[in-house]
Amino acid sequence: MGTEEQKVIEERVWKIRRQMEEAARQAGRKPEEILLLAASKTQSAQRVAFSAGLDIDLFGENRAQELVEKMDAGAYGGKPVHMIGHLQKNKAKYAVGRAALIHSADSLELAQEICRQAQKRNLVQDVLIEVNLAGEQSKSGVAPQELEALLEQVCQLDGLRVRGLMAIPPVSRQPGQNKPYFSALRQLFVDIKSKKYDNVNMTCLSMGMSQDFCDAIAEGATLVRIGSGIYGPRS
Repeated sequence: MGTEEQKVIEERVWKIRRQMEEAARQAGRKPEEILLLAASKTQSAQRVAFSAGLDIDLFGENRAQELVEKMDAGAYGGKPVHMIGHLQKNKAKYAVGRAALIHSADSLELAQEICRQAQKRNLVQDVLIEVNLAGEQSKSGVAPQELEALLEQVCQLDGLRVRGLMAIPPVSRQPGQNKPYFSALRQLFVDIKSKKYDNVNMTCLSMGMSQDFCDAIAEGATLVRIGSGIYGPRS
């Protein structure tokens, strides 16, 4: 990649960091409470390796095999990588033990397979429960009203630990449009945190992407997932 392309990515990351800091201050929060995840789906190992040297906390991949390939190539520069896309049960074996956190646990069957793969490797895999806030058929995630029932089953699995919640609201067409969804996820997060489930340690609220991350921070996000805002539109 050329020097000009590197400069553009560097400037984008700098701008996003400033926006994150301002959004945190306006919400009465500390900027260091919020992690910047670079959603590096379809990006080359070279581009990811360059961005690993910037002010990015961690990376996220949508496909387990892409995560494996870039990790083997050393593209993440030693920074953590999360599995943020929908994870099929037959792909869990690629993500478990490599992904520091799997964002998309959304069914008992998937959680059981993650647990099985983790136990084979003698480890505990950290996961988030994905919630489908708007009931969109095109998106995965457990319905909000079914979340506690799922947690009661998942918390019995020794091979994983629930660290929080994740959601992908509908595409926002204007500023503030997704705030009600972010607020709803935050309330679910707080409610679950107040209950004492085994294997549940609620520390991560993953919400907000390139078009709405400031609103997500205002509503309590601890991690925002930025793809096009860093790397530009996908081809």
